[in-house]
Amino acid sequence: MQPIEINDPTKIEQFLSKIALAGKGFTTECLLMDAYDAGLDYPDYLKAEGEDPDASYEGKSPAWAKYHMRQGKRVFMVYGDKGKDRRTHFSETP
Repeated sequence: MQPIEINDPTKIEQFLSKIALAGKGFTTECLLMDAYDAGLDYPDYLKAEGEDPDASYEGKSPAWAKYHMRQGKRVFMVYGDKGKDRRTHFSETP
């Protein structure tokens, strides 16, 4: 998968709504809902890279393996890779 970087909140929401993650570790049917749950109600930066056969975009696999989302000082990251458990990380800088 080619890395992708988006800085438009509307396009980020559209993109995340089409991402589903299966396999080991963290899974979701809609990554956008998990970004909302992490406190990112209007993410203004997204970077996705790598390739994960257990991830899908618009119902098609593979999709990206790593997702880095940001809204101001809040950062939500999802890390996955072929054969490894997927995990998340959230941080907020003061």
